Amino acid sequence: MVQVVGVRFKEAGKIYYFDPNGKNVKAGDPVIVETARGIEFGEVVVGKKEVKESEIVPPLKKVIRKATDNDIKQVQDNIEKENEAFTICLGKIEDHKLDMKLVNVEYTFDGSKIIFYFTADGRVDFRELVKDLASVFRTRIELRQIGVRDEAKMLGGIGSCGRVLCCSTFLGEFQPVSIRMAKEQNLSLNPTKISGLCGRLMCCLKYESEGYTKKKKKERVLKAGDEVTTVDGDGVVLKTTPASDLITVKLDSGEKNEYPMEQIEDRDDNG
Repeated sequence: MVQVVGVRFKEAGKIYYFDPNGKNVKAGDPVIVETARGIEFGEVVVGKKEVKESEIVPPLKKVIRKATDNDIKQVQDNIEKENEAFTICLGKIEDHKLDMKLVNVEYTFDGSKIIFYFTADGRVDFRELVKDLASVFRTRIELRQIGVRDEAKMLGGIGSCGRVLCCSTFLGEFQPVSIRMAKEQNLSLNPTKISGLCGRLMCCLKYESEGYTKKKKKERVLKAGDEVTTVDGDGVVLKTTPASDLITVKLDSGEKNEYPMEQIEDRDDNG
């Protein structure tokens, strides 16, 4: 077993394990850590705990120290410089007439590198842009092309549910989402209703998917059009709601009612 702490570098970013290195750090503490791209500022979100060696990616980097007031000021200064760099980069993109959209700019904690995140429909030859930016900032420059889901995560926004986007508030990593999940939950397949601000399928389709899958494995789920017998007579299934075990049936009499699953018999099963 290995003792670790979990550190996050962005509000809804992925959690990375670090060696606490004998430091007395706990959840909520700002820390300075050693990473593959240099010295970084982050926040402990998982206090000291022991995990199996198979759960870590060696070599395990170390926590250098708790962040000081000067470290926090450095982060704030970096944010101001990021805003300035964003404006400068926009101008340079226009000068070079590049078909790309600048999304975000990030300084590493020690200022040894500036990362410019952008989206584009295809590949972009930004070699001259990199040289131009390097001559202005006199530090290492990295341009990183990201997808539309990552763009939404960085910029944030309000979803169709009226809440702030899940990806920008608590989802550390994106999970695969498929149209099958929407079908299983009897949702409208209208793209405008099941797509997020990014234009991709909404991440929340994944939340209840496992429950629906288990429900369907546990028992046969009726589907629209099936002929059934209810306590009120025969009818045809209009809609099923597996999560609540309710079936909407149109009776032969023309009446529409909802019934619990156990009160319905499939006429096909009865021959």
